[in-house]
Amino acid sequence: YNGLLEKMQAVTDKVEEGVVLLEAESKPSMAPELEERKKSGGIFSELSEKQTIIEIVLGGAVFIITEWLGLVPEAYHMYFLIFAYILLGGRIVLTALKNIAKGNVFDENFLMTVATLGAFAIQAWEEAVGVMFFYRVGEYFEQRAVEKSRGQIMDAVDLRPEVVNLLVGEEVKVIPAADAHVGDILLVRVGDRIPLDGVVIDGESLVDTSPVTGEPVPVKRKYGDEVVSGCVNTSGMLKIRVEKVLEESMVTRILDSVENAAASKPTIDRFITRFARVYTPFVVAAAVLTAVIPSLITGDWNKWIYTALTFLVISCPCALVLSVPLAFFSGIGAGSKYGILFKGGVAMEALKNIAAVVMDKTGTVTKGNFVLQKVNAAEGMNADELLRLCASAELVSTHPIAVSIVEAAKAEKLELVRPDKFEEIAGEGLVAYFGARKVLCGNTKLLQRFNVEYGGYTPTESGSEVLVADNGLYMGQLLINDTLKEDAKEAIASLKAQGLVTAMLTGDAQKEAQAVAKEAGIDEVRAQLLPQDKLSELNMLRNKYGPVMFVGDGINDAPVLAGADAGAAMGSGADAAIEAADVVFMNSEVKAIPQAIAIARATGAIAWQNVIFALTVKVIIMIAGLMGYASMWAAVFADTGVSLLCVLNSIRILYKKI
Repeated sequence: YNGLLEKMQAVTDKVEEGVVLLEAESKPSMAPELEERKKSGGIFSELSEKQTIIEIVLGGAVFIITEWLGLVPEAYHMYFLIFAYILLGGRIVLTALKNIAKGNVFDENFLMTVATLGAFAIQAWEEAVGVMFFYRVGEYFEQRAVEKSRGQIMDAVDLRPEVVNLLVGEEVKVIPAADAHVGDILLVRVGDRIPLDGVVIDGESLVDTSPVTGEPVPVKRKYGDEVVSGCVNTSGMLKIRVEKVLEESMVTRILDSVENAAASKPTIDRFITRFARVYTPFVVAAAVLTAVIPSLITGDWNKWIYTALTFLVISCPCALVLSVPLAFFSGIGAGSKYGILFKGGVAMEALKNIAAVVMDKTGTVTKGNFVLQKVNAAEGMNADELLRLCASAELVSTHPIAVSIVEAAKAEKLELVRPDKFEEIAGEGLVAYFGARKVLCGNTKLLQRFNVEYGGYTPTESGSEVLVADNGLYMGQLLINDTLKEDAKEAIASLKAQGLVTAMLTGDAQKEAQAVAKEAGIDEVRAQLLPQDKLSELNMLRNKYGPVMFVGDGINDAPVLAGADAGAAMGSGADAAIEAADVVFMNSEVKAIPQAIAIARATGAIAWQNVIFALTVKVIIMIAGLMGYASMWAAVFADTGVSLLCVLNSIRILYKKI
């Protein structure tokens, strides 16, 4: 890299000391360096935490024994307080000096250092140490709250496998997960996490999909079923064939989205960052003016320097800078519990502002699987014989409708016979021959082609129909339809309760689209659309209602997903759709749509609550401080207390039931 990594590390250290850049291919080799940097205190590691506790306990004990219990002779008070200050504030002062050397002057370390050293200068020993003591205690509890919330979030998504069990003949070979290729056969034992996306080729088991989809009930997986990485095999040994390498598997997608969430900062987060850059120098300048101007007029330097130092402590922007990004990060974690993957704070912010939800039909509102709904036998005909004859003819076809008819006949345990020969007529249907017997399975055009009378036929309102004739005699019709997802009606009702307009864009026929929309309760329908038509229709809906969210699952949905104000893809959908989306619903359930919007709205509300609360309290205490009604003790309690309350408010969404 010709020293590039070292230069990047140097730049990173200027921004945030303790962050370690590692080469992608180097894992164990960099561990010693990482441990060494942890020991330096740059990372809130176990060692750093112990050191923090020791400093707080010892420094606090010396302060309490000296100041509150009065066990130290008066003549030695100052020395004991200086010792307590070194224990409590040494790291803060050193960090402030390091940051100044790097050009990062105005942060909370600088403000606390100036305030407490200034208090020493005017001989307010007790308050200097007391302020640092309570600041360190508050900072510790804040850090613990943040680490706990981050730990919960990362536990929910830290699913990436280190190694896999590769089957080579009858031998099991443990190899790095990154070395597995498409087509490799992996052994997944009971209790193991499924390492890569694949297909079951041997075995049967119940699989816990909750880490990925949030669904608590295990699902059965057997030969031919797809399994996704991150799920846990709970009851039986499985052999799976790898379909996607590690970089393309579901666990990598989840981790990449969560790890990169901070890169896509929402507007409010960017506003707070810019605000803090202006706000902190401003309050430092205000504090200097407060110390100097009234002192020159009144001559009471001690009083006004003390007031200015109190003002500095109050002005620390910790609560603002910490709580807003934490609110969005907690929102992302809350989503993961429900199998909802937000791709950063920008996605959440876009989602909370939408006015209409636009959905694709097949695979989004419906299951995307054809199922035989009804067998309508003509007068004098037997329904079972009609189904048996049609299924026998359809044995030669791979069309989804044909497959659904065959599966329905097998479920009824009807005896099927493969035709001797057959002919498929595009756009019309199938002609099958059983010896001298000719069976027609198709639409009205096929029957008209062979001059078959079908007077008893009545068209249905929705679905696909297969008309059947045997040797020129009309036998009846079979109705096949895509089925609505179980939670679709409830989810659409929930969206309407949130004040959102619902619409459906589909390439299917108008009759079928209208029937599905009516059953689900969707407000508007646009049918028989080409992929490019969907985008223009989406823009029309945007102009009519405002910001729109589009939910889809197919490759043809990728352009409209990218063009929507917020795009969401079903986890069972095409890779192109998942890549183009801002949000991914891992469980592919319709109810995830209102859940995602509710989480996004709650997160945005919490972020603004933090901003308004922190600014309001700070302004009130600042005014009180300038008027001489707030001491430095009150200032530090207000600062750390506000920060802690904002942190706790941010993480409560992790425990909120949506």
